[in-house]
Amino acid sequence: MALNVVIMAAGKGTRMKSDHPKVLHRLAGISLLQHVLNASAGVGADRTVVVTGHGADAVEAAVRSSGAVFVRQMPQLGTGHAVQQAVPALDDANPVTLILYGDVPLIRSATARALVQACGGRELVLLSFRPADPARYGRIVRDPAGAVRAIVEYKDASPAQRAIGEVYSGIMAAPTAALKRWVAALKNDNAQGEYYLTDVVALAVAEGMAVQAQVVADEAEVAGINDAAQLAALERVLQRWQADALLEQGVRLADPARLDVRGRLVCGSDVEIDVGCIFEGEVTLADGVRVGAYSVLRDAQIGPGAVIHPYTHIEGAQVGAGALVGPYARLRPGAVLGAQVHIGNFVEVKNSTLAAGAKANHLAYLGDATVGERVNFGAGSITANYDGANKHRTVIGNDVHVGSNCVLIAPVRLGDGATIGGGSTIGRDAPAGQLTVARARQASIAGWKRPQKAPKGSA
Repeated sequence: MALNVVIMAAGKGTRMKSDHPKVLHRLAGISLLQHVLNASAGVGADRTVVVTGHGADAVEAAVRSSGAVFVRQMPQLGTGHAVQQAVPALDDANPVTLILYGDVPLIRSATARALVQACGGRELVLLSFRPADPARYGRIVRDPAGAVRAIVEYKDASPAQRAIGEVYSGIMAAPTAALKRWVAALKNDNAQGEYYLTDVVALAVAEGMAVQAQVVADEAEVAGINDAAQLAALERVLQRWQADALLEQGVRLADPARLDVRGRLVCGSDVEIDVGCIFEGEVTLADGVRVGAYSVLRDAQIGPGAVIHPYTHIEGAQVGAGALVGPYARLRPGAVLGAQVHIGNFVEVKNSTLAAGAKANHLAYLGDATVGERVNFGAGSITANYDGANKHRTVIGNDVHVGSNCVLIAPVRLGDGATIGGGSTIGRDAPAGQLTVARARQASIAGWKRPQKAPKGSA
């Protein structure tokens, strides 16, 4: 069914105590508003209208690629007033309009879709829930047959109505033509001087339109975020949802409560993830991958059977089948490791390709390098790839052995089978199959003494 979606995103979010618009605060690495836009896309919205206000320029710039239409609510005079601003942007050809909120990020597409289907362009359908503490939410008042007759605000409710456990979430699906009619008729004759969207319920009932409420099972879907504590609480809820989904797929999580997925994580079979790991952007773990504790992977592809040891950071890199990385290693953007490559502790690789079986096991740096098969890159060795203005490439052939504490000054080539003596500084190409050494001759100076500190008080 053709569908309009209106997302309310005009609020200031004073209680967030932040200079950033509330809807741009991040949950699992994605802005609150983007979560709602993703849900809107999942429902199949034909047109999405975002109502902005405080920080409108920043909000609109952040999600402009979504294809949403933006309208502004200035000043903010209530939820009904927000929808009034959206009305001119609605497509009359779409019989249903769904109302969502930019600070209610965990609404599932399936839940929203059920509202739209129940509405069908014929009924007003509200999303309700039953919190443990109804507090000061508006109560859903039903008739004996179960039809919704009204939403009564807590301050206006009788003792009997306050005892009602079902409350309104703010989310609704309405026939588009009727919604336009109702919001045009809203009045602001209340203590706040605002236009309340909840008043459309009474208008629908007065017209004889059926009004129903669907109760959402998980209160987190309709939880709004107003302060940093609520944001942190929903972060853990969403992370647990993602952990449960991974467990259902067969991923072994050492502790589901200590996992952070801030993007999209795709796992093959027999994947194991230890505690405290963070996955950002697009990460793929192939069959049999093991990720050690407190590792951070961002926009990475990890091949079958690879092992990422603890405290490893990988960003924008590819790791081949059976490779071993870490602990305490860092793969930066452009790092591509072939099969069975070993990158050990305190090794950094940037914009470099290492062919099958290559090893850099300790305290090394490989930047802007092409490394052949079965190369052994010694501890403390580096490629000096930057001359102060430009980056240059180092090419290391197959079966090369680079000794410890070497500096390879790019651009330079090491031929197949070359050996570089430990402590060498190599600034010219090294021939294949030969030992190349470039270091000062060792000398011992008899009678030399270390400098001594002058006695205190001496001139």
